[in-house]
Amino acid sequence: MDPETYATLYGPFQPVRHARDVRSGRPGVTVLAATLWAVVLMSLGWLTCLVIMVAVWGAAEGAPVGGLLLKWVLIVAGFFAALTALAFAPGVRGLAWANRLLLLGVLAFPAPVGFAVWAWIATG
Repeated sequence: MDPETYATLYGPFQPVRHARDVRSGRPGVTVLAATLWAVVLMSLGWLTCLVIMVAVWGAAEGAPVGGLLLKWVLIVAGFFAALTALAFAPGVRGLAWANRLLLLGVLAFPAPVGFAVWAWIATG
């Protein structure tokens, strides 16, 4: 269709903006989501460091450590695969990115942080 004819019939072209394309405009949600994810990733970093230290000590004593490292990698990969699947689920996909990250951060928070605190206390 000719642009002039379109403008005459319907007015000037205005692209449609979807709700998920618009920023949430809530910096508090973004800061809270970033804080939750920072704590989750620090906890996973601490646990990964602990698993690597145990693997190095086990390897120094001659124990096979490949199974331990493989289990840890599979647990972390499964954790992030489940969160990714949830992030793209139909009900969650319609949320703004900040809200989606906050929801996923709240769901991801308890397991790694709980295990990290338990490991911190258990190792002294």
